[in-house]
Amino acid sequence: MPLVRIDALRADGPRLEALGRAVHEALVETIGIPPDDLFHVLIGHDGVNGTLQCGNYLGVQRDEGIVYIAITLRAGRTPDQKRALYRRIAELAEKYAGTEPRNVFVTLTENGPVDWSLGNGLAQYDPAWNDPA
Repeated sequence: MPLVRIDALRADGPRLEALGRAVHEALVETIGIPPDDLFHVLIGHDGVNGTLQCGNYLGVQRDEGIVYIAITLRAGRTPDQKRALYRRIAELAEKYAGTEPRNVFVTLTENGPVDWSLGNGLAQYDPAWNDPA
């Protein structure tokens, strides 16, 4: 049940959709999320009312094509799965949205079952969610 937020500079609807597709397909392929598990927030920044900043940290030459991808998901993936996810997102972002891999910045935030409510005020992943105590 990942929650994905994608921020891109000067991205129109089709580019945001392409980036979302890239991330979703990578999540399905590399960590096995269900294909219908789709929860994305896609935000385009116009460079005036909202913008993105980046540097060349660790020798990666980023530019205005920068895309920030923040994924929140339940803990439990291996380092190899995470590395495969990063690689696949970069590959598919280039293929679908024309985003150069050097401009794909991904961060994962892991949490536990009780940290999710998928509606109705319940923590559906928590084993004790139906316990009234």
